[in-house]
Amino acid sequence: MASPITLLLVRHGQSEWNAVGLMQGQTAHVPLTPLGHAQAEAAAAELAALRPGVMLSSDLLRAVQTAEHCARSTGLPFRTTPALREQGYGVLEGRPSRELWDVVDWSDPHWSAEGGESLTELHARVSAFLRHLCAEPPADVVALVTHGDTIRAVQAVAAGLGPDALPVITPHNGSVTRLEICE
Repeated sequence: MASPITLLLVRHGQSEWNAVGLMQGQTAHVPLTPLGHAQAEAAAAELAALRPGVMLSSDLLRAVQTAEHCARSTGLPFRTTPALREQGYGVLEGRPSRELWDVVDWSDPHWSAEGGESLTELHARVSAFLRHLCAEPPADVVALVTHGDTIRAVQAVAAGLGPDALPVITPHNGSVTRLEICE
């Protein structure tokens, strides 16, 4: 049995699309707002106090910009990976989120928009990433700079829950969530 790893899950700061209520998904080019940079700086200070040994980040711009703040505070370099991307929403990305409540079947883990990714696919991607992390732990404390739905999927996988049981609450922008895996 592998030794436990502490994950420090950092949600990116507020992005320009968060601020205006647009569905982001895997849209790569959305930057942080000034508030988002302040949130990322606060998360970075919290992260530095928790002393991670390794930092990995989603390769989407809003996460990379957050990881840059974290790298300055911790003194750690970071590596990006598409495994930590947000759930893809395909053709729905860039549309106002409030318009999607009648379009998206949030209760069906197998539903996905055209060109997007279902919760089942997100869960499988995150599960594979965590299995690899547990098989070859890069450190005892690992910081992951990522996205709201991805954090919820990590929490579900760590708790042994399926894609139909992701936590309902999405962590706030610029938050740090701690959990243990590989136990």
